Amino acid sequence: MLISIISDMHDNLVNLEKFLAWAKANKVEQLFVLGDICAPATLKEILAPGFSGKIHIVYGNVADRENEMKVAQNFSHLIHYGDLAEFEIDRRKIALTHYPNIAKELAQTAKYDFIFYGHSHQPWIEHIGKTIVSNPGTLAGMFYKATFAIWDTATGKLELKILELIK
Repeated sequence: MLISIISDMHDNLVNLEKFLAWAKANKVEQLFVLGDICAPATLKEILAPGFSGKIHIVYGNVADRENEMKVAQNFSHLIHYGDLAEFEIDRRKIALTHYPNIAKELAQTAKYDFIFYGHSHQPWIEHIGKTIVSNPGTLAGMFYKATFAIWDTATGKLELKILELIK
């Protein structure tokens, strides 16, 4: 299964729409959103209708918490976990958070195969013990180039993509 991971879109609708077109063309089946969507309208009007697969979401530090959760509850394919998500996909234990410090603390427990986080906007992949810890970067392109990650659960391959280089 192909899963894409995005974070820190900060209402950059042009980049979000380009990413969603790429995800559809490349048959991405699920999406992890690691916070900082920003306006609930971005979730309601662009992200939710623009991606038909399951979308797993956690809050960022720039979130309208009450309204973001309400919007998510109106779409059956959106799962909003609040601040931290923990679940399994293809027999792999996953955690999603917005914050690097929480990701690193979780990795120290050795309970997870993959932990994904955002916040710093810096794309990153590292191993902490048996856990792969990754930040897909910023879809908004703030402070760094606009990036996202793609994970193939069948092969285990995780790679970072630069948005301006995708077709």
